[in-house]
Formats: sequence, structure tokens, C-alpha cells
Amino acid sequence: MSDHRIPKRIYYLIFATLLLFTMITVEVAFYDLGILSFPVALGIACFKSTLVILYFMHVRYSSGLTGLFVSAGFIFLAILLVFTLLDVKTRDWQFQPDESGISLVVPF
Repeated sequence: MSDHRIPKRIYYLIFATLLLFTMITVEVAFYDLGILSFPVALGIACFKSTLVILYFMHVRYSSGLTGLFVSAGFIFLAILLVFTLLDVKTRDWQFQPDESGISLVVPF
């Protein structure tokens, strides 16, 4: 454990940045970006989580081994997201009406 001291000003700046990007996330949610909605939301969330990991979890001032394990966690998260999205994308979806006449999307 390192004895690196971080000034309170840095914490306040990171907190203000997180609040700003939270407001940006809320504002972007009201716009229809089409296919870009998910990547924009995911990009903002990744940026905010990176700030939290680097500064509030003190990974920026830790050893290289800690950074390696954090990077490995992000790599496994990316693998899980890619396989989940590929699974959903490759399913054969069909529309089937129910009793009320409303179409439901169900896997075939």
C-alpha cells in the first residue's frame, strides 16, 4: 500500500466531472440517436467507471500489478459483452401476435 496523498481538490474535481457526465447521460437519454444510443451510453459509463477506478480506488497510484489485474477485468468484461451481444444478434426472432393482437418478439 502506498502512502501517496491526493489533494482534496482532485477529489472535488473528479466528483464534479462525474456529476457533469451523469447530467450528460440524462440529457442524451432524451434524444433518439438510433443505433448509436447504446454505444454512447456505454462510452459515458466506461469513462465514469474509469475515473472511479483510477482515483477513488487509488489504482492510478498503485503498483503495475494492480493495473494489470484491473485491465484483465476490463478485458473479461469486454469478452462477456461481445459474446452476449453476438448471441442476441444471431437469434432468429419472429413476430407472433397474442390474444390482444399486439405483436410480441419471441425467439424461434
